Amino acid sequence: MTDANDTAQRCLAGVRVLDLTQFEAGPSCTEVLAWLGAEVVKVENPNGGDPGRMTPGATADRAAPYFLLFNANKKSVTINLKAPRGLQIVKDMASRADVFVENFAPGAIERLGLGYDVVRELNPRIIYAQVKGFGEGSPYQNNLAFDMIAQACGGVMSITGDPDGPPAKPGATLGDTGTGMLLVISILAALFRRKDTGLGERLDVAMQDAMLHYIRVAFSVTARNGRPAPRAGAKVLTGGNAPSGIYPCAPGGANDFVYVYTSRTNPAHWHRVLRVIGREDLIGDPRFEEITARVENEAEVDEMIANWTRQRDKSEAMRLLGEAGIPAGAVRDTKELQEDPDFLRRGVMQVVHHPTNGPFTMPGWPVRHNGGSLPLEPAPLLGQHNSEVLEQWLGMNAAQVATLQEEGVF
Repeated sequence: MTDANDTAQRCLAGVRVLDLTQFEAGPSCTEVLAWLGAEVVKVENPNGGDPGRMTPGATADRAAPYFLLFNANKKSVTINLKAPRGLQIVKDMASRADVFVENFAPGAIERLGLGYDVVRELNPRIIYAQVKGFGEGSPYQNNLAFDMIAQACGGVMSITGDPDGPPAKPGATLGDTGTGMLLVISILAALFRRKDTGLGERLDVAMQDAMLHYIRVAFSVTARNGRPAPRAGAKVLTGGNAPSGIYPCAPGGANDFVYVYTSRTNPAHWHRVLRVIGREDLIGDPRFEEITARVENEAEVDEMIANWTRQRDKSEAMRLLGEAGIPAGAVRDTKELQEDPDFLRRGVMQVVHHPTNGPFTMPGWPVRHNGGSLPLEPAPLLGQHNSEVLEQWLGMNAAQVATLQEEGVF
């Protein structure tokens, strides 16, 4: 482990996180805390654990890739929360935790006897964090939600898709992981504040509400013209810019495209484009010289660039445009990204060795600390850390742990 990694691992050293989350929005939040050095203990149902374990790709002895991706660096304990002794164990752990995170269905955590008022009474210093689909006080606060529901109700789908087509769901899970990242930020802020006050607080974020944070540019369009922000396909949502879009490349596969963008604030980009595509003859042409003229003749602008990109693969097109000082990006698929040696070399993608799944390649934490990437440990087996956690957190000995197992608490 490098010094940079060691420093990163100490960021949250000593912080204990009691993780009662499942699927993605909550687990993505607690996984970041684990990456940053907190001890994250995932409390799971003894009968199967987090439902994410059994999503597509799971077998009897292998967890689903989905689960592995959102639960790295954590510990797992299995406790039956409906057993009085099991509930008491979790309460005892909450009294020693710094952070408590849950994303059960609305009202479920309260019915289990682990609502904020109960946990705060046990531990006034605790940061109690919750993810729900809809905000407290919302007419939909009791509704269930997943990523795509939040993206629909939070405006993201309304601005995604072709101008003359129906709304579309972005491939990125903004409703889940996007919400989780916002909660991480507030948890870190609450921990920092607690250093002065000594007091914890309750944090709650609704997935629908979080989506508004990610579409602020769209709100600027509505503020400007008083109308709903439109769908713009591959074009810039705020409009008024050409060229800007995805252009086809050789050999013409599903992802053989390159995105080319010329800044509205840098007229030199257009002249650079013309030189790269061999159309210097159009420099100064009034049909294209000013941005307003290019927008009026956008179809013609797009076609001249596409004629050039169709003759090159996306990597070459990106390289030539980028070297000329033109913002450009090849459209890269997940297989290309996962197998890119550069990402592996830099630690952006990492290979972990899971006890049952074997070598597994997954994205690491993208922020570098002192130039280094954060260490990555595989997601835990179900109940892998029962003895370790109860011994370290609650001081139980092996005999006590064995008795709990016999009683069915595990």
